[in-house]
Parts: sequence; C-alpha cells; structure tokens
Amino acid sequence: MEEKKNLMSYEKLRELEAERDERKEVIRAEIAQKIKEAREQGDLSENAEYDAAKEEQRENELRIEEIEAILKNAEVYLEEDVAKDAVGLGSKVTLLDMEENEEIEYKIVGSTEVDSLNGKISNESPVGKAIVGAKKGAVIEVETPAGVIKYKIVKVEKTNAAKSSKSTKKAAEKPAEKPAAAEKSAKKTTKKKDAK
Repeated sequence: MEEKKNLMSYEKLRELEAERDERKEVIRAEIAQKIKEAREQGDLSENAEYDAAKEEQRENELRIEEIEAILKNAEVYLEEDVAKDAVGLGSKVTLLDMEENEEIEYKIVGSTEVDSLNGKISNESPVGKAIVGAKKGAVIEVETPAGVIKYKIVKVEKTNAAKSSKSTKKAAEKPAEKPAAAEKSAKKTTKKKDAK
C-alpha cells in the first residue's frame, strides 16, 4: 500500500528540517549532559533529575522519529501546481456563509500545517475538500455534523508563500559555494585586475 503524501509548503519543510537538526545536534547533547551529571550524583533509584532527563530523552527521540516520518513522505507544493483562478494549496480564500451572511477567510494548507485559530485549514478537511478546485463565484455545499452549509467563494488569491516557493526551492537546491573556493576565486579576480 502506498504511504500517504504529506503535502506542505517549502517553508514548512525547512521548518521541520531545522527542528529535526536542532533536536539531533543540540538537544540530544544537552540531554546527554544532564544524564551524565545526574549519574554522577550516585544512587539512580531515587534520582529525580536522572528520571526527568531520561523522560526528556525519550520525548526528544520520539519527536525526531515523528519528524523523519513526515519528511520521508513530504511533497512540496509549488505555485505552478495550482491553477491561478482556482482554490488550491497555498490559496487564501474568502467565503461567504450564505445562511449567516458572514465572510470567513481561510488559507488552504497541507495537513501538517493546520492551524484553525489562524485560519489555516487542511485541503483534506470538509471545507477544504469542497472548495479545492472551485473558482471565484462558485457556490459550494459542505456536509457538517450540524447539517449542510452553503458557501459562496468571494475571493481567491495566491499567498506570497505559494508565489515564492519555486524560486526559494531552486535557490536552496543550488549548492552553496565553499568559503575556501569563494576566497580563491576572489584572489584570482584581484590578481587579474592588478595585472591590468
């Protein structure tokens, strides 16, 4: 069975990679130091610091595993993947609740970026599924536990993250010039200028 893809913005991918790296390189070392100091205190059977450090270590390792599982199936969505005038990942959408005559604004994101308090809903949520692919002016119906809600799509706009992710990804894929190589290149340029 094919594993489910974790759709996310390039920014979210970088955020998860940074968290994983910090947990592996910095937090692991800090916890190891706490465990070492707690061991030096002697009797481990009644050592609260040791128990707390071991629990912190367990939680850190679980989070690293969780992040790596998400990244293993990560799929970054880019601007060209989304139609200009239709709702898609990265779109900011203004909906009119036709019964309440109220406007609601949502940003459509992958399931790893959901933040309903800040208006970020998943493309897999009932509202997300109903509006993805729809265009401005469309009336859609969403099945909810409270019944069917009718929405009219008032506005669809692409967010800056969706617009910039292509160029950001290309820049990130380009290997950074090594400092020594850059310095060598600069010296050659200076020598050529001096020779003229």
